[in-house]
Amino acid sequence: MALADDAWFETQYNARAAVPEHEAIYAEYQARSRRARLGRPCFLDVAYGDDAGETLDIFPASGASRAVVTFIHGGYWRSRDKSDYSFLADALCPAGFTLAVPNYSLCPQVSIEHIVRQMLQAHAWVFRNIAAYGGAPDRLLASGHSAGGHLAAMMAACDWHRYQQGLPAGLVKGALAVSGIYDLMPLRRTSMNGDLRLDENAALVLSPVTYRPSRSVRLVAAVGTAESGEFRRQSRLLAQYWPHCRCETLEVADANHFTILGHLAQPRSALFQALERLAELSG
Repeated sequence: MALADDAWFETQYNARAAVPEHEAIYAEYQARSRRARLGRPCFLDVAYGDDAGETLDIFPASGASRAVVTFIHGGYWRSRDKSDYSFLADALCPAGFTLAVPNYSLCPQVSIEHIVRQMLQAHAWVFRNIAAYGGAPDRLLASGHSAGGHLAAMMAACDWHRYQQGLPAGLVKGALAVSGIYDLMPLRRTSMNGDLRLDENAALVLSPVTYRPSRSVRLVAAVGTAESGEFRRQSRLLAQYWPHCRCETLEVADANHFTILGHLAQPRSALFQALERLAELSG
């Protein structure tokens, strides 16, 4: 029975196996991203920390910046790079968003806890420095996909004034978490945990559902209707565990774990409109 149970968790959480064409989808995103970096103003590999990989790419808004959006990439905390996601700037920047895309170190070379700390550092840097790139630090939204959805939720849960002196408690005004995992316990039953190295305590401490944000943060948890039952269940957890927050669950029709990200690059999509709502409410 234990082996059968493990196989079920693997089926539910191994998104790459569920979508065999995922590499072709990412090849398209990478090609679009190369064109975006060539075709619009950007500042690449800006350091937010001392380590070589602690850098981010900044794409200024076209005209006045209505809000700053960070986008944290996915890859199960163990793959991908910020450069794969520059294509999002082609939709966000003309809509008045300043986009910052941070990199982070990857498992198994580091732990997920280390990555969370890097993202805290990156967001603190953005708050303190984004005005130099035309962004409004008092209107900062965190977003991310897959592992990045988990990390965006962790940014929403943070009491920033306790993290570093001089930061406002509500540094992150809202979050858009796409296809994220907010209870990490099930991942201990999957092959991915060979790289993630989650024991019971780490899975608990690193799960957004463990925390109760001290403020009523706004968050949209989005998931594709073609994703597994577990990914859809995970998308509903923050509304359940953060009842004092304004958490919305959004299911994107006909999107799988990888194609859903393309919806964020379509200004008329439900996913992009969710980001628009967060920006309006953050003012």
